[in-house]
Amino acid sequence: MRKLPIGIQSFVEIRTENYYYVDKTPFVKKLVDEGKYYFLSRPRRFGKSLFLDTLRQAFLGRKELFKGLYLENNWNWSVKYPVIYISFGAGVHRKPEELIQTQEAILQRHKEKYQIELKYPGIKEKFFELIQRLREKFNQKVVVLIDEYDKPILDNITKPEVATEMREILKNFYSVLKDADEFLKFVFITGVSKFSKVSIFSGLNNLEDITLNPSYGTICGYTQKELEVVFEDLLKGLDLKEVKRWYNGYNFLSEPVYNPFDILLLLKNRRFRSYWFETGTPTFLIKLLLEKKIAFPSLERLVTGEEILESFDVDRIYPETILFQTGYLTIKDVYQTGPMETFELSYPNLEVKMSFNNFLLTTFIDLSVKQKGLRDIYLALSEGEVEKLKEVFRGLFASIPYNWFQKNNLEEYEGFYGSVFYAYFSALGLDLKVEEMTNQGRLDMAVIFGERAYIFEFKVVDSGATHQAIKQLKEKKYWEKYSKKYKEVYLIGIEFSKQERNIVSFEVERI
Repeated sequence: MRKLPIGIQSFVEIRTENYYYVDKTPFVKKLVDEGKYYFLSRPRRFGKSLFLDTLRQAFLGRKELFKGLYLENNWNWSVKYPVIYISFGAGVHRKPEELIQTQEAILQRHKEKYQIELKYPGIKEKFFELIQRLREKFNQKVVVLIDEYDKPILDNITKPEVATEMREILKNFYSVLKDADEFLKFVFITGVSKFSKVSIFSGLNNLEDITLNPSYGTICGYTQKELEVVFEDLLKGLDLKEVKRWYNGYNFLSEPVYNPFDILLLLKNRRFRSYWFETGTPTFLIKLLLEKKIAFPSLERLVTGEEILESFDVDRIYPETILFQTGYLTIKDVYQTGPMETFELSYPNLEVKMSFNNFLLTTFIDLSVKQKGLRDIYLALSEGEVEKLKEVFRGLFASIPYNWFQKNNLEEYEGFYGSVFYAYFSALGLDLKVEEMTNQGRLDMAVIFGERAYIFEFKVVDSGATHQAIKQLKEKKYWEKYSKKYKEVYLIGIEFSKQERNIVSFEVERI
């Protein structure tokens, strides 16, 4: 029986130890035919390292590993190239000195592997000399593959001064590639985030970013066809619609793809769980979103320009950019706005939406309180007992520590209160409509539960109830489109007091 390559990043191991493999080698041929310098950004656990190792084995001329794959008969196996393989993925670099030690160790390993002498003491000079000596020794141009180029920076993203030092060290290191152009055959760089070319790849103007190139949209991840063909024997007994709802949806301007890590663990465990999400914690992102006062319901439909998705820097961080590049949001639609493109971002799938909002709640609500709240809210909605929601949410807001409001100035932030409601409903995997346009205005939130529709309007008031929330719901007739589709429609107007930091009015009317 074939094995599932969970966590396996070695192409050699996959091809020699009877693992399942989705053939991505057509992209190897395409890359080499069409260019020389490439950059690819993808979220963590998306198969970047495996693809980089696939490139390495192809350039090393190991034809036996490609038997039965596309590249077997579409590659010049008579030519072999020296390959410099650099990865910053292992461990965490907390100090600049640790990064320099890692760079030294990488160059030393290549020196020993290829049995060449390096005379210069400096990192930059030694890297250039390594490339030059390999070119001379093998009489072939050199291939440079760099994996997780940005990890030393991301390890310290909450410490701008350290992150800046890391950036400058890496900038100095990568600048060698420009000077060594005449000795290079091919360069491929991967990472999670795209930092400004000015600060990281200074002078490397011919570096082609294929992150959002539709021709390479499925270079990492599994397409629906790849899933159904390669893993056909393991999909029996699984609801493919549910698999798609949970894990598909990552869009890089091409066919949507699955995160391989999710699929492999689903096929092994036969259970729907948040496998990918559980491998990382978005604490920094939650903090950033709260600091920028971005309402969490807006993540359902976040509109941004191309420049936001392009790059960022240590001292210029946009939440939209980080959310997209780290995989918590993906592209749902693209609009042409004159000469510019506008992107609509949203959660890629149910796993990410549920887990992200569940994590958000855990950030400022006690775990046991949160879990009880999830249960009580679900029961209230399923039974149509809307009044129970009032006491549940009053208790939840009362449980949020005072210092959360104090340090984040949240008491006047209408989006925060709505975000807590949204986060609970999302963590339950419910069907939500947020900021939806009607012919009378914009609806705050609708929750669909079976044949019931719950229509919400939120307002922050100075002190006591004003009854404006329920009044607006009735006057604007936001409910009309829902009354035609659902048997029961409930209007719920909720007002929050700045002073009490809690619900002061919770009014319900059934249509």
